[in-house]
Amino acid sequence: MYALFEGNKQIGDPFPTEKEVWEAALIEGLVTDVPVADEEGGRLLPAGYHVAPVEETFAPRSDWKLPREIS
Repeated sequence: MYALFEGNKQIGDPFPTEKEVWEAALIEGLVTDVPVADEEGGRLLPAGYHVAPVEETFAPRSDWKLPREIS
């Protein structure tokens, strides 16, 4: 999973691929273009922003309960 960060703070939902994070940043207007392999460009994200891997954590919903009976 990957996410967009401002400094050390994650500022968006995690996505399965780095490409999807870039696409979300493009939709939000944070970048003017997505990086392309084998092409060197200038800074694409505003200063202080970066894309980084995140650990996938699982937290069950607090309103979820097991059924009383299982048939």
